[in-house]
Amino acid sequence: MDCINNEILNLPVLPLRGLVVFPKTLLHFDVGRDKSQKAINLAMKRNQQIFLVAQKNPSIKDPLPSDLYSMGVVATIIQVIKQPDGATRVIVEGQKRASINEYIDNERCLFAQVTLIPEYSKISSTREIALIRSVKEIFERYSKYVPKLSSDIMFKVAMSENGGELADFITANVIPEYQDKQLILETIDTSERLETLLDILNQEIYILDIEDEIAAKARERIDEQQRDYFLREQRNIIESELGEGESPSSEADELIDKIKALKLDDESETTLIKECKKLSKMPFGSQEASVIKTYLDTVLDLPWNLSTKDKLNLKTVKNKLEKNHYGLTKVKERIIEQLAVRKLNPDTKGQILCLVGPPGVGKTSIAQSVAEAIGRKSARIALGGVRDEAEIRGHRRTYIGSMPGRIMAAIKSAGSNNPLLILDEVDKLGADYKGDPSSALLEVLDAEQNNKFVDHYIDIPFDLSKVFFITTANDASTIPAPLYDRMEVINIDSYTREEKFNIAKKHLIPKQLEENGLTSKEVKFAPSAIYSMIDSYTKEAGVRRLEHEIAKAIRKFAVKFVNGEEESIKFTDKNIGDYLGVKKYSSDKLNAKDEIGLVNGLAWTSVGGTTLPIEVAVMEGTGKINLTGSLGDVMQESAQAAITCIRSHADLLGIDSEFYKTKDIHIHAPEGAVPKDGPSAGITMATAIYSALSMRPVRRDIAMTGEITLRGKILQIGGLKEKSMAAYKAGIKTVYIPKDNVSDLQELDPVVKEAINFVACESFTDVVFSATVEPIVVKEKQNVVLPKNTVSTSAAVRQ
Repeated sequence: MDCINNEILNLPVLPLRGLVVFPKTLLHFDVGRDKSQKAINLAMKRNQQIFLVAQKNPSIKDPLPSDLYSMGVVATIIQVIKQPDGATRVIVEGQKRASINEYIDNERCLFAQVTLIPEYSKISSTREIALIRSVKEIFERYSKYVPKLSSDIMFKVAMSENGGELADFITANVIPEYQDKQLILETIDTSERLETLLDILNQEIYILDIEDEIAAKARERIDEQQRDYFLREQRNIIESELGEGESPSSEADELIDKIKALKLDDESETTLIKECKKLSKMPFGSQEASVIKTYLDTVLDLPWNLSTKDKLNLKTVKNKLEKNHYGLTKVKERIIEQLAVRKLNPDTKGQILCLVGPPGVGKTSIAQSVAEAIGRKSARIALGGVRDEAEIRGHRRTYIGSMPGRIMAAIKSAGSNNPLLILDEVDKLGADYKGDPSSALLEVLDAEQNNKFVDHYIDIPFDLSKVFFITTANDASTIPAPLYDRMEVINIDSYTREEKFNIAKKHLIPKQLEENGLTSKEVKFAPSAIYSMIDSYTKEAGVRRLEHEIAKAIRKFAVKFVNGEEESIKFTDKNIGDYLGVKKYSSDKLNAKDEIGLVNGLAWTSVGGTTLPIEVAVMEGTGKINLTGSLGDVMQESAQAAITCIRSHADLLGIDSEFYKTKDIHIHAPEGAVPKDGPSAGITMATAIYSALSMRPVRRDIAMTGEITLRGKILQIGGLKEKSMAAYKAGIKTVYIPKDNVSDLQELDPVVKEAINFVACESFTDVVFSATVEPIVVKEKQNVVLPKNTVSTSAAVRQ
């Protein structure tokens, strides 16, 4: 070993991954890298000496000089063994510490000039002796945490007197991290080396102490779980021997597993697990155990994490809606808009729509079709006549027979947490001493609050923000204002005659043929038959009655078909009466001639529009005014306003200004048994009064609608679509409307707009000048000159 005595050596370098070799230690390891094997071969050819140095990063496969520590160990290769897999096993013995001066170019392997670092004297100072004792004491404590230390290591540590060798030996055999080993290797001063080792050992003892504490707690939990398991098994065996079957305790264990699988929020999970623990302590057959079990089963049956995926193909959804329903354009457009928004922003909150319209126009059925079109599950909640708040929020579990409210019951029935819920007849909710259901709906139908809806029975929050709510109502005025404000209202008008025809042809007739077991080859409906049923056998806003009449006609034929009397039939307006009986309603018809004091008005009803003739008779008298025809308060006030308007314009209109003293006026609206109300007959009354006072007939082919003021202004009215359809069916050629209603003409049926001339008017004089048959001669007063061609004062609007 002559070379070890030299201070500077030129040696091949062997990089080690995760290994640090110390002087006077024997170590074996496998070498697989090509350069490392070449370094070993070169060392064996020279003097078996090699420089061993650790890599800073063990993951580097082909390290450069910069990737190696500068301090290593000069070692002697004791033995080289070739392995079958091509690797080389090397046994080396460390000799002395050495530091790299510089690397020498070598094509085969790393080669460096190193300087040997001499060890200090074996004579230990007093401080060093104290450090040695401290290290041995700490090592003894450490050995208690690592019982697998060999007795040889313990013996050598106990016998070692040299501080440097003791530190190297303990580090080489005990310290796990190669960075800590390298730190000890690079510490040349013996005292500093021992102090560093003390710090590392104390840190290791601290970590091992924590590991033992963790392991002890884990053992305690396992022991407690095993104890509980054995106790439960014993209890189950005892209960089984007693013939009590499945106990509440075993059910509770199953329920706890199901609750944890739901992954609810911590508060909800804790609440449910408490109920399970209560159940586990209940005796078999306990009534309270049955109540708790029913509650937990109800909660677990809710679709907490189940949802359906929306179908967001707008064209497909639109086609499905068009196929299932004729008309209802506003509803369809709103649904398509909502799907477009959801496609752009999948996290958008659930919407609340309110469909308001008369009975039978398809509010509920279109809502169900929407659910089918977008791929959501649906459930319907009938709210008509509901008077108890608990119907919405549920009953508290303190009551006998308590159950969830209708909202949570519908969610459970739908089977997903994002269904489409149809709240039917929301305008017919009642209120009494049990509470106000409409107030309970405020939270349900508020997209900002319903993400944590708490049903009194369920008693933990459920997220309703993903639910698509569609409510239906016949009369929006009866919906409480706060509830109305939370919904987006879409008004559905009554069907026109043409819409009813198309619905019957495309939907009702095929449906009834299928339900009655007949085909279109055996039963046909001519257009005249359908129109006859609409005009003469039904009077409704929707099509329910029409469907009943269609079904009635088909059933009548079915009897003849089964008896072999007829094989097929084509219903027409000529033979439909043989199956449906006498006509129930007569169509509105024009008068045979122009009459004085008779004007065609237009009215809106819950079943659509209708003509409303106003009759006025003027007689000699003392100025009495009679109003008949079941007129409501508003309509009576309109009559008073019309009379006052005529009086204030008497001179201008060329009538006796004293008529209110010498004439009795009787205003009548036919069909006296039918209540009538509203302000839109004001212009009709004013025109009829003028006609009766001036003895000038009113054209029979005109109709009018509009509210009148004392100054003769004509104000905007509603229901123009239905009123115009009534005028069309009656054969009216010209309809006078308020000028402010011109924008409503674009919503009218194209057939109506083609057949009727709509005249927009601002003042009642615009109407009376063109509605009367004979020319009006008007006196001049206050320099007011009226135009000769009075018709031109009206703006004709043709859409």
